[in-house]
Amino acid sequence: MSLPDEYRRLVNAINERMSKVKHKIVIVSGKGGVGKSFVAASLAVATAMTGRSVGVLDADIHGPSIPRIMGLNGYSVFADINGNIIPVEGPLNILVFSVQFLLPSEDSPVIWRGPLKSRAILEMLARVNWGELDYLYIDLPPGTGDEVLTIAQQLSRNARAIVVTIPTELSRVIVRKAVKFCKQLGIPVIGIVENMKGFTCPKCNTYYDIFPGDAGIRIAREENIEYLGSIPLDPRVNEYTGRNQTFLQKYPESPVAKAVTEICSRIIRILEGGKEEH
Repeated sequence: MSLPDEYRRLVNAINERMSKVKHKIVIVSGKGGVGKSFVAASLAVATAMTGRSVGVLDADIHGPSIPRIMGLNGYSVFADINGNIIPVEGPLNILVFSVQFLLPSEDSPVIWRGPLKSRAILEMLARVNWGELDYLYIDLPPGTGDEVLTIAQQLSRNARAIVVTIPTELSRVIVRKAVKFCKQLGIPVIGIVENMKGFTCPKCNTYYDIFPGDAGIRIAREENIEYLGSIPLDPRVNEYTGRNQTFLQKYPESPVAKAVTEICSRIIRILEGGKEEH
C-alpha cells in the first residue's frame, strides 16, 4: 500500500472516530510547567460529574502524566480482534488513553524522532475506540512541534482549544504563541485558564502571590478571547496520588475544585448554550 493510501486510511478512520464525539477540546499552553495536564484531567472530571460521557487522550508522548494524575498508574490497554485499542476506564467512567499504558514502567523513556511521533499520534487518533462521547479532552505537549501540529491539523475542522497559562510575564509571552498557533490553524479558542493563581495559607488565611502577574487576563484582552477563570495553588495537588481517584474527588470542597467546577460550567455554557466563540 502506498504512503498516500495509508495516510488516507488513517485520516478516514480518524474522521469516523471523531464523528462520534460531540465536543473535542485540545488543551494547549505553548509552555511547560503551567499545570496543563492537571487542568485537562480536572476539567474532564468536572465534566463527568455533570453526567456527561467523557474521554481523555494524553498526547504528550515524552512526558505522559495523565495516568498518574487520574490514579491510573500501572494500568495497561489492549486491542480487540479488529485492532481497535480499548481505553482504560478511569474515575467516574472517564475513558483514558496514554502512551504510558504501553510502556513497561513509569520511568521508561520514549526515544522517537519526529516522523515516528507523528505516525504514532495518527495511529492513536485512528485506533483508540472511544465510542460515543459528549466530551473528549486532548492533553497536548508544550510548544507547537510535531505532536501538536499533527493533532491540530487532523482536528482543526471541528475541535476547540483551551489555553493554559500561569500569571507570570514570561508565561504571557510564550503562551500567546499558542493562541496565535490555534488561530492560524483555524481552531477556535474557547478561552484561557490561569493556573497557579495565588496561594492562601490554610493556617493564617493570608493570601500570597507566588507567581505575581496577570498573564491570563492580559492574554485574553490582547487576543480577544474569553478569560475562563483562575485556579489557585494547592500543595496537595502534587502530593496526592490516589488509586483510581482524582484530586477533585478527594478534595471536592477545596478552592481548586471549586475553581475548576466554575470554569467547567463556563465551558459547557459556551459549547452548549449557543454563545459565540472567538
